[in-house]
Amino acid sequence: MTQPTPPLEVVVLAAGQGKRMASAMPKVLHPLAGRPLLRHVLDTVATLSPAAVHLVVGHGADRVQAAFEGEAVSWVEQSQRLGTGHAVAQAMPDVADDAVVLVVYGDVPLIGRGVLEDAARQAAAGRLAVVTATLEDPAELGRIVRQDGEITGIVEYRDADESQRAIREINSGIMAAPKRLLAPWLDRLSPENAQAEYYLTDTVAMAVADGVPVAGLCVDDPLEVTGVNDRAQLADLERAFQGRLVRALMASGVSVADPARLDVRGDVRAGRDTFLDVNVVLEGRVVLGDDVYIGPGCVVRDSELGDGVRLEAHTVVDGARVGRSCVLGPFARVRPGTVLAENVRIGNFVETKKAVLGAGSKANHLAYLGDATLGADCNIGAGTITCNYDGVDKHATTIGNDVFVGSNSTLVAPLTIEDAAFVAAGSTVTTTVRTGDLAVGRGRQRNVRGWTRPDRRGRKD
Repeated sequence: MTQPTPPLEVVVLAAGQGKRMASAMPKVLHPLAGRPLLRHVLDTVATLSPAAVHLVVGHGADRVQAAFEGEAVSWVEQSQRLGTGHAVAQAMPDVADDAVVLVVYGDVPLIGRGVLEDAARQAAAGRLAVVTATLEDPAELGRIVRQDGEITGIVEYRDADESQRAIREINSGIMAAPKRLLAPWLDRLSPENAQAEYYLTDTVAMAVADGVPVAGLCVDDPLEVTGVNDRAQLADLERAFQGRLVRALMASGVSVADPARLDVRGDVRAGRDTFLDVNVVLEGRVVLGDDVYIGPGCVVRDSELGDGVRLEAHTVVDGARVGRSCVLGPFARVRPGTVLAENVRIGNFVETKKAVLGAGSKANHLAYLGDATLGADCNIGAGTITCNYDGVDKHATTIGNDVFVGSNSTLVAPLTIEDAAFVAAGSTVTTTVRTGDLAVGRGRQRNVRGWTRPDRRGRKD
């Protein structure tokens, strides 16, 4: 008869202060690729479909809880930071007696699903699973001690002798075991060591003494178990992770001018033959069609760009939907709520906000379109603005199809300009312009004969 699979419960350790970060912010909230370190860990853990996740917090607990408000976790506070063993013990009362317990760390963001599944599987079979890595320079990490190939213990660097410090296989800290075994081991931990802490790693020697098999799972890529202790390590991990993301984009058909100068800070999906120039930043949820060109220094955030869209240098697109074959920039700012139909042109130093532009419409220079709806084939001249804010409320401007707005026009909302209307350059328009009409809203030019320039007044020739 097949034994039922025990439930998996995950304990995430996120209580540390991270003194070497030299930051008021809890370490697990520092961003990697635009998301908190802890977010990466929780997202990976979620792919395991655990029965419960217990998040152990301590330093900056209020800030961590605020950052993850609504998260489906059981919050556990470690009021005294007395070591990793003590931290895991705080979560034990909330763990089901028949569960397998998987311990992960909130500052180890690149751990993969595969090794966690392997660890949980080993623990479900009654073993203690220990995730390890072999490093060229193991620095001050805990060493894996083996005898005849079998793990017999883990020794922390401060407690290790010279022969043990020469070992290159290190403990990642990630472990899994049945609660029925782990809980008694935690109760037996002692702080009799160089750091006067309760080491979770001491459970390995206890397992060996109790005759429980210890399964060592050595990862192929040490990045999976690389933790963050200071800002230099965070920067190194950022570059390594960005390299992963960029290689995935290139494998999907994207060309990248310089992989070291692209930052991906979210979920990016891109079509074939898209080109990303240097110093491009992609944030949040970004969808790029086929044959998209993004020039140097552009930022795209939470936006969709259709096939053949071209962003010229230093253009910012935020919260927008851009139709196929649009051209934006250089130095354009497209703000949230903007929707551009196909073949729209937004030129240099043009800003849009909650603006909807129909197919073929263009604002080529130095304009502001806010809370505005434009039909197809409109032309917005240089220096034109929609005056959408009266100091209290925002108001809408509605412009029909085939409308021409001359340079340096001021459109005072609420305002409607109907199809095929024409606004003369320099006009201030405050009332509805009917279909096909010409609106001229400016003072009549007056030429003063015999006028004396200010710098010549009072001078005798």
